[in-house]
Amino acid sequence: MSTFRFAVSILVVVYVSMAVASQATACEEPRADFLLVDAQIHTVDAQKPYATALAIRGDRVLAIGTPEEMRAFVGPDTKTWSAGGNWVTPGFIEGHGHFVGLGQSLQMLDLSTAKSWDDIIAQVQAATAQAKPGEWIVGRGWHQEKWQSPPHDQVDGYPRHDRLSEISPQNPVLLTHASGHATFANDYAMKLAGVTGATPDPPGGELLRFADPGTGVLQPTGVFRETASALVQRTYDRAQQRASAEAKQERWLDAIQRASAACLENGITTFQDAGSSIETIDQLRLIAEERKLPIRLWVMVLDTNDQLDRHLSRVRVESSQSPFMVVRAIKRSIDGALGPHGAWLLNPYEDLSTSVGLNTSTIASIEETARLAIRENYQLCVHAIGDRANREVLDLYERAMVDSSSDSAENGDWKRQLRARRWRIEHAQHLSPADIPRFADLGVIPSMQGIHCPSDAVYVLQRLGYRRAAEGAYMWRTLIDSGARIINGTDAPVERISPAANFYASVTRRMPGGTEFFAEQAMTRQEALLSYTLWAAEGAFEEDVKGSLTPGKYADLTIWSADLLNCPVDAIPSAKVLGTVVGGRIAFEASGFKLTSETK
Repeated sequence: MSTFRFAVSILVVVYVSMAVASQATACEEPRADFLLVDAQIHTVDAQKPYATALAIRGDRVLAIGTPEEMRAFVGPDTKTWSAGGNWVTPGFIEGHGHFVGLGQSLQMLDLSTAKSWDDIIAQVQAATAQAKPGEWIVGRGWHQEKWQSPPHDQVDGYPRHDRLSEISPQNPVLLTHASGHATFANDYAMKLAGVTGATPDPPGGELLRFADPGTGVLQPTGVFRETASALVQRTYDRAQQRASAEAKQERWLDAIQRASAACLENGITTFQDAGSSIETIDQLRLIAEERKLPIRLWVMVLDTNDQLDRHLSRVRVESSQSPFMVVRAIKRSIDGALGPHGAWLLNPYEDLSTSVGLNTSTIASIEETARLAIRENYQLCVHAIGDRANREVLDLYERAMVDSSSDSAENGDWKRQLRARRWRIEHAQHLSPADIPRFADLGVIPSMQGIHCPSDAVYVLQRLGYRRAAEGAYMWRTLIDSGARIINGTDAPVERISPAANFYASVTRRMPGGTEFFAEQAMTRQEALLSYTLWAAEGAFEEDVKGSLTPGKYADLTIWSADLLNCPVDAIPSAKVLGTVVGGRIAFEASGFKLTSETK
C-alpha cells in the first residue's frame, strides 16, 4: 500500500507541475518585435486616448501604455525605437486623392506656383528649349483666379492661346487646370486633335471660344472645360501609347514610386484613390502582390457601366484579403469644379449669369451604376460640388435604396440599408441649407478636403455671392453638428499632399492673406484629427484595422515635430513629419531624425 501511495503521490506532483507550467505558458505575454518609447502618443482610441509607449508584433499593434507596462512584452530579440519625445498619431489616411495622377504630376511641369500667365509662358518656353520637335510639353496646376493680374485679351478670365502658340510652334502643349476639370492647349495640339472653332461641345463639356476680330469667325481660345478636355487629351494619350512597352512600363513605375514617396514623406500610410480604371487597378494589383507597394491603397473603380458590369466581382479585394490593396468602391462624377464654372448649381453663377454649370454624367447613367453597386455590394462614391449636384445625388441614393428594398418605402427600411452601405459624396463643397441634415439622416458620408476651402475662397464669393457662400460653402461645422462624419484629404494632385497645411485649413479656414472664410464653420483640432484617421477608416469599412492605435490594428504610425492638438495654431503649417511607419516597418525618416533600433 505504501508503494501504491508513493506512486500516486508522484503522479499528483507531476500532474500539478504540468498544470502550473501549462498555466504559466498560457499567461505568458507574446513578445514584441519592436517597442516605441519616449513618445507622446495620441491613439484616437476613446478607451485609451494617450500613451507614452507602444509594442509592435508583426504588422500589428500588440499593446499600448507606459514603458513600464510594455516591459511585459519585451523578449531577447525585441528592438527599441525612440520617438525622441515627439508626438505620434495613427498613420494619416488621405481620404480622397488620385494616386497615379499624383505620381504623373511629379513627372511634368509644376504650374501651381505661377503668379501670372507670364510665369506659365516662361516655364513652357524653357521646356520647349530642351524638347525635341514634336515632343509634347505637359504641365499641371495653373489657376486663373490665383494670378495677380488678369491675362491680356482674356475671355471669361482665361487667356487665349496666341502667346503660348508663338513660343511653342514645333511642340504640342497641354496644361491641366489645378482642379483637373479644365485644360489649356496650344495651336499645335489643337491641330493634332482636329479641333477648330466649329468643333461641337461634347455633352458635359465646353470649348471656350472668341470671335476673330478680323473675320468674326469663332475660334478656340485653347481652354477646354470638363469633358471637352478629352478632345485633346485623347490625342496626347495616343502619342504616349506609341512608346515602347519598356518605356511605358518604366514611366508607370516611376510615377508609382514618386507618388508613394510623396505620401510617406507626408505621413500618409493609406491613400484612398478616387478613381482608377479596371486596367489601372489590374496593374496596381500586380505591384501589390509583388510587395512593391510601400503604402496601403483603397481604390474606387472608375470605368464605364459596361466594364463595371463585367469586372466588379473579379476586381473586388477586401482588407482581409490584402493588406496593401483594397478595391470595394465605385467612383462617378455628376458635375465639374467651381473654378472653371463647372459645378452644377441650383441657380446661375453670380459672375456668369448665363450658366448654372455642367452636368457631366447623366442621372440615368449614375442610377445604373448604383444598381451595379447594390448588386455587387460596393460602396458608391459620387463627385458632387455644386448644390444642384449634391441634391441630385442625395435624391438618387434615396431612389436606389427604395427601389432595391423589399419593404415599402413608408417603413424606412431603405434608409437603414443606405446607412449600412456607407455611400459617399466626394467633395460636397456647396450645399443648399435644406440638404445639409440629409447627410446624417441618410448615413451618406461627406468626403471633403479642408484645403479646398482657403484655396478656393479667393473666387467663391465671385461665383456664388455672399449669401450662398455663407449658407452652404464648406459647411463642416453644421454637417458635424448634425451627426455627419467628415473624411478629410487633399485631392492630390489638385492640392499639395500636405496634412499639416490641410489640418491648418480645417481648423482656421484662413486664406493666404490671413482672412478667415466663415470661420464659424471650422473643425475643432480633435475633429480634424479624426477626419484624417478614424473617420476616414470608417468611411472605407476599415475601422477594424486602421484609424486608431489600438491593439490588433495595423502598426501604422506618423511621428510629428509638433503636437497638432496643442501647439500654437500658427505653428501648425510648419509642423514636419519626422517618421512614417507602415505595418511595423520604418518607411520614412526625415533628415536628422532616426528611430534608434537596439535590442533590449
